[in-house]
Amino acid sequence: MVSRRHDFDLVIIGGGMVGACLAALVGAEPKLAGWKVAIVEPAAPRPPADGEIDLRVSALSRASQRILAHAGAWAAIEPHASPYSEMVVWDAASRPDARDALHFSAAETGEPDLGCIVENLCVQWALLESRPLRAATQIRAGLDAIEFDAEAARLALTDGRRISCALVVGADGSQSRTRELCGISRAGWTYGQSAVIGHLRSERPHRRTAWQRFLPEGPLALLPMRDGRVSLVWTTTPEEAAALLALEGTEFGRRVTEASAGVLGRLEPDGARAAYPLALWHAREYVRPRLALAGDAAHVIHPLAGQGVNLGFLDCASLMEVLADAVAAGSDPAGLRTLRRYERWRRSENALMLGTTDTLNGLFRQKSVAAATLRRLGMAVVAGQPLLRRGLVQRALGLAGDLPALATTPERAS
Repeated sequence: MVSRRHDFDLVIIGGGMVGACLAALVGAEPKLAGWKVAIVEPAAPRPPADGEIDLRVSALSRASQRILAHAGAWAAIEPHASPYSEMVVWDAASRPDARDALHFSAAETGEPDLGCIVENLCVQWALLESRPLRAATQIRAGLDAIEFDAEAARLALTDGRRISCALVVGADGSQSRTRELCGISRAGWTYGQSAVIGHLRSERPHRRTAWQRFLPEGPLALLPMRDGRVSLVWTTTPEEAAALLALEGTEFGRRVTEASAGVLGRLEPDGARAAYPLALWHAREYVRPRLALAGDAAHVIHPLAGQGVNLGFLDCASLMEVLADAVAAGSDPAGLRTLRRYERWRRSENALMLGTTDTLNGLFRQKSVAAATLRRLGMAVVAGQPLLRRGLVQRALGLAGDLPALATTPERAS
């Protein structure tokens, strides 16, 4: 319940997928009933266009689907989701049907699929339109300054307004203004890689299969979409990424067809293309008194495992659980003791995934014959171990590790 000393119990900086998810989860949690929540986001939300699929998509894990269901958004997202039941991963020196290619199947895990491809705009819009989020105050402004004292966090906004709250959460992305203003540093590095993204039409059907070929400069992924097209995520050097974006359509399609070893036959671009730089970053602190970071504001990961937004949704569910437990126990939900529990929980889990993807990216970028031989031997071992493959799928689906309760309980009607 909001104190007379505060305008809000919780102010979330950033209204993207992660910020909107946290607001919806708080609004749906009975233990936090009566909390006054605000989202500070300068950009007005853009609804998905009918008949079009936005350029940016995400592979949502089972845990994310459950979290979004509890947030009241999954029912609106599901009709637009593209579930995939198979995944094939192979080295550039091998073939997708070779003994050392990795073939993951939902049938081996007892799950209906390995995840869903959904456009980011669809997820964000469904969250912002969800019933639990309707009571939240939407503030169309940016964050200009922030101060903390024993009683409140005090925010100055770019439109001149000043507001106070018991707790502020920075969910404002990799270039987080919240993190910057609080002087929280982060460890990591840029990869010297860029991801080229776009949508393609393929000569052969994708068969609800995600395809990933590890090339010397980075992986190329073809993700199945509900309309029969595939979404491209091609990691390469910044120079090659710029050259690929400059190609006319026919030549671009030829280059992608060649780079994917023709696994889906001839590929033709269908729509816009873009590229963005890749990096690994991890905030040295997730929390301070009356402050928490979530999503890309706290951690930035390589896209090869498709875990970026999934980690952010797990942050949201974990933070909401910690806050609800504190309220139920009569503790201060914005106090450092409470927030440290969230930091210990999520920082270790996120560090594991960041380290795993970084190691894989480095391993597959090794160009020596010895490294290639070792990679293929390792992949052959994994390919021949069903239990190991199942464990990897469980982790990718967000069904393994130290999980928040919402990620482990079945979806409920939205």
